[in-house]
Amino acid sequence: MKKFVVRIALLVALVSLLLSACAQPAAPTQPAQEEKPFRVAVVMPSTITDLAFSQSFFEALKKVQEEEGGPSKFEIAYSEGMFNVPDAAAAIRDYAAQGYDLVIAHGSQYGTSLSQIAPDFPETAFAWGTSLDTFQAQGINNVYAYQAESQEGGYVLGTIAALMSKTGVLGVCGPVNAGDAKLFVDGFVAGAKNAKPDIQVNVTFTGSFSDVSLMASAAETHIAAGADMLTGSSQSVVGAIGVAKDKGAYWFGTQWEQTPVGPETVVATQVFDWTIVIRDMVKSVRAGVLGGKAYTLTFKNGGLKLVYNDKVPVPDDIKAKAQETIDGIMNGTIDPLSGPKQ
Repeated sequence: MKKFVVRIALLVALVSLLLSACAQPAAPTQPAQEEKPFRVAVVMPSTITDLAFSQSFFEALKKVQEEEGGPSKFEIAYSEGMFNVPDAAAAIRDYAAQGYDLVIAHGSQYGTSLSQIAPDFPETAFAWGTSLDTFQAQGINNVYAYQAESQEGGYVLGTIAALMSKTGVLGVCGPVNAGDAKLFVDGFVAGAKNAKPDIQVNVTFTGSFSDVSLMASAAETHIAAGADMLTGSSQSVVGAIGVAKDKGAYWFGTQWEQTPVGPETVVATQVFDWTIVIRDMVKSVRAGVLGGKAYTLTFKNGGLKLVYNDKVPVPDDIKAKAQETIDGIMNGTIDPLSGPKQ
């Protein structure tokens, strides 16, 4: 009987112990840490609504942001209207110091500054354009470079302009003879000359990417010399488009869709789509590759697009010639800086 009582007591103690253990509160779980957004900063020479160089890149950034899931997943910071290079350099350095994952200097004029800043932030990825120089020859390994092969669209637009011209005179309003502006102008001239060898192509460089009045004056000079078809590059072309609109000339655009400036004036535009470049840079940075790669936009990779303005009629045979030219550039039978290969 005594042994039975002892067993009962032990059983009661064991049950009490188990109940006590069950009553203990569960250990608190650690809250899941939110994934940090990928942070991109871009410094641009003009505004994000310039209908040209800066807007083309900013619109691509916004598109990638949407693909990534919005601002909470993909953060964009920007400095616009950075015409002054020292101010732009200060902004680039500041973004790097703030720990942005990718800092983009969107302007060929920023190259020297970037080559001096990037080595001070070896854990930050940088990019710049338009150029193909990643500064690896200088021992710098955290810079990407990108360039629009704008001579391709320039060649096609030059072809269209020459075939549409009734006066036999074209006017080119260039900003600074460098970067994608130079490539575009050289391509336009080559396309026009190959389409119509006796065409007269007058080229002016204003020496400024931003001076609207200089660009307007260049357009006036070309029209006075008989040009009925005009083109040009940079954010300052709004001045030239305005003159073309007033004088009854036609305009061929590049970088971003410019039809809103002259709905009855802009014939067609070469549009830059930088999304393919941005997507790959982001992917590479996430994989731990901070630079060393150069990108190009071409018709073949979809980075360049030819957009017609439906309000300005282009004859079907000229459109067909334009498409034939694009095909030739893509398959390598046409060099957009010289013409058909023999």
